[in-house]
Amino acid sequence: MLTKLGVVGAGSMGSGIAQLAAMAGTDVVLADVNQTALDLAKAKLSEQLGKLLEKGKIDASQLNATFGRLHFTTELSAFADREIIIEAILEDLEIKNQLFARLEEIVPTTTILASNTSSLSITAMAARLKKPDRFIGIHFFNPAPVMKLVEVVPAIQTDADVVDACMKQMEYWQKIAVKAKDSPGFIVNKVARPYYGEAIRMMEEGVASKEEIDFAMTAAGFKMGPFALMDFIGHDVNFAVTQSVWQSFWYDDRYKPSFTQKKLVEAGYLGKKSGRGFYDYRSKETLVVNTEVDETLASYIFKRILVMLINEAADTVQTGICSEQDVELAMLYGTNYPKGLLQWAGEIGLEEVIYQLDGLYDRYHEARYRVSPYLRDRVSIL
Repeated sequence: MLTKLGVVGAGSMGSGIAQLAAMAGTDVVLADVNQTALDLAKAKLSEQLGKLLEKGKIDASQLNATFGRLHFTTELSAFADREIIIEAILEDLEIKNQLFARLEEIVPTTTILASNTSSLSITAMAARLKKPDRFIGIHFFNPAPVMKLVEVVPAIQTDADVVDACMKQMEYWQKIAVKAKDSPGFIVNKVARPYYGEAIRMMEEGVASKEEIDFAMTAAGFKMGPFALMDFIGHDVNFAVTQSVWQSFWYDDRYKPSFTQKKLVEAGYLGKKSGRGFYDYRSKETLVVNTEVDETLASYIFKRILVMLINEAADTVQTGICSEQDVELAMLYGTNYPKGLLQWAGEIGLEEVIYQLDGLYDRYHEARYRVSPYLRDRVSIL
């Protein structure tokens, strides 16, 4: 196992990665150029570990041992003995490239360099390094100590031994690791796009209200409806991811952003964090989502979004981005979907999924509704 970790960036993601690694027994150096950010991260880590102590999930000796494995610094030179370094800084390719160039001057040639990026090209970052074969993407989900899933994303240049070492390290940290090809959105952010996009599309068309759509999806087992979830994530973040995936897939209609969400971002209505989004959070009264939804309408909403998700999962396997098993694990543990999408497809029937998608294509004649060859091929061999 890799016993010495360096984390760059003391924000919520960086400090979360540091916490989970330290709790698993790894020695961690957490670095940030901003001393205030480091102090805040240290205080929050103390608070988080204190809550775990209060709940009886760790004891006092474990708390002290964990903090003993955490070291805070503003100097990258503290990484000179690290075996693996994970950056969790701004989603800016040039800033990340500058960081890794500096790290290459400090660390041994055996040190694995990893990015926690959710949207940037791992291959492009590796290409800027003197030793690109030691570079890899390791994408955690927020909050990192809680969310089980990690996407391990090799660049074209990444050595197979580096991939194996990172997969084993994630297992050691008690994470569920899935391997994804370096492609836009990796697995989760690609497959999940229809959950938001198709919901907005139905609302814009007047098929159903946001309240009706949210109710239909939560009634079907999803933890949050798409509009409430977008408000929770933040529209600046959600819209940026959608736009990035759309542009990176050469403006494929399946990922086209919504003008409705764009206008929310322009207005500063970013969701819960700003007080307004699709819903208004300025009132102290608890939001009540409409529960008076016609059963036929609720079924239509659910099926339309579900078959789009299934199609996207199928396409992700079809194009070699990941395996069938990994797309199931990714959506179960990265988004907390109630079932694996391919499992769900099997339960409702592939013929039904194809029938629903073909019906949408016949109505709209848009490429977003084209059926993945994976689904048609699977039907033909059944």
